[in-house]
Amino acid sequence: MRLGLGTGYWSSGPPEGVEQAVAQAEQLGFDSLWTAEAYGSDALTPLAWWGARTSRLRLGTSVCQMSARTPTALAMAALTMDHLSGGRVIVGIGASGPQVVEGWYGQPYPRPLERTREYVEIMRAVWRRDEPVSHHGKHYQLPYAGGAGLGKPLKSTVHPLRTDIPVFLGAEGPKNVALAAEIADGWIPLWFSPKSDAFYRAALAEGFARDGARHDAGSFDVASMAWIIEHEDVDVAASFLKPAVALYAGGMGAKQVNFHKDVFARMGWGEVVEEVQELYLAGRSKDAAQVIPTAMVEDVALIGPAEKIVEDYQRRWRDTCLTTLILHGIPKGPNGARILDAIRE
Repeated sequence: MRLGLGTGYWSSGPPEGVEQAVAQAEQLGFDSLWTAEAYGSDALTPLAWWGARTSRLRLGTSVCQMSARTPTALAMAALTMDHLSGGRVIVGIGASGPQVVEGWYGQPYPRPLERTREYVEIMRAVWRRDEPVSHHGKHYQLPYAGGAGLGKPLKSTVHPLRTDIPVFLGAEGPKNVALAAEIADGWIPLWFSPKSDAFYRAALAEGFARDGARHDAGSFDVASMAWIIEHEDVDVAASFLKPAVALYAGGMGAKQVNFHKDVFARMGWGEVVEEVQELYLAGRSKDAAQVIPTAMVEDVALIGPAEKIVEDYQRRWRDTCLTTLILHGIPKGPNGARILDAIRE
């Protein structure tokens, strides 16, 4: 199991202590550093800023919102940063949901799987640089069909350092997960639970079996966000995550379309997330967090005393489809070292 450090996206400002955590992650032999974006801080600027202080960590976005940039714009950013970092970039992308895409980016949200496929095809065409980029899809046209009528296919002026930069897809539903296995180099789950391992393995297998799939299970990276909270009292440890779980399950999406809520419902928490969503959308976020049971947090995070964390990892997490754990914070002290050693076994 490889280790990554996730910095997430910001709340009111830059999170404290990230520079020290990044330096420690590189010193401890972590594999990767990841940033995120929603509708505040972007993913690319912090990754370049903090990544410039590293020499070995792979630099990944988890994830760049597709609607925030055209495919060629993200391809340009990736090939630029790939040069500057010496070939360490991972381009993680995601379709997000209609609430954010239409409300923040002012873009339509049609057929996300189809749009993702086109997006990846265009980025890879830019990086190959074997001919001017031309694409005539349902969602992206290069050159643009209309306007002044003067557009022509173009080729990047920059020669990419790597002509096949890794692309990971952020996905939660089975069709999106299968698409990741088919067209991408890795999959980034959110709120992964060992309880859902068989469900996800089946979706991945479907993608690997498709004609033209780039990988099989042996060469594909599954890099999941993971929360480790050490505390002697399991309920206290869970309390630190309950507001975040409530936000995603109840408030991060429209009532009719919330992909995060669906993830928890598939784990067996359907009645809970219905109540959480009702409370959250009524402006009662604190009450919504109180509805989250500790067992629900234990499904998606490693929490409690160090002994329990190590046991839970070895018994439930180690043999799942995951290949990389992206930690939000590095466990500290002698127990922290023990936890990290157990994950690396």
